[in-house]
Amino acid sequence: MELDQYTLEELLLAAIKSEIEAKEIYEKVAERVKNAFLKEKLKFLAEEEKKHRETFEAIFRSRFPGKRIVLPEKSPVPLPELKIESERIKLSEIFEMAMKAEKAAHEFYLALAPHFRDEADTEQMINYIASMELGHYKIFEIEKENALKFEDYDIENPLMHLGP
Repeated sequence: MELDQYTLEELLLAAIKSEIEAKEIYEKVAERVKNAFLKEKLKFLAEEEKKHRETFEAIFRSRFPGKRIVLPEKSPVPLPELKIESERIKLSEIFEMAMKAEKAAHEFYLALAPHFRDEADTEQMINYIASMELGHYKIFEIEKENALKFEDYDIENPLMHLGP
């Protein structure tokens, strides 16, 4: 991912915005699911995104002391958006969107980290967050497969109830 066309401020604001949006979606989906294990997993992921946001806010304040964090309405960096347009959207589709968002965040943070070569601890932290996003991707990949199996049970087979 090429980020040279953006200012460091824009990049950090995009990271903060991305983490806020992911947290909100994961919390919204957690409210919707009935499976207690999945609900807890989504709450955990939402909390992870909150911590990432706080980290990027701290980096922003360190780089731009005294400057207010004002998020743009739309991120200047093209990252996949997580939006639930309908309450009827299948979990597998939400998880697919989440996978794309997590993978994009991973790539974005890997490209962002070298902008902090002069701050080894910050560069290392951003690389660590990038690896965490890849871990989130893997969680959603597994949950998507589980959702697809579960969703398949909802398909009605007209011969299912025929018998002796």
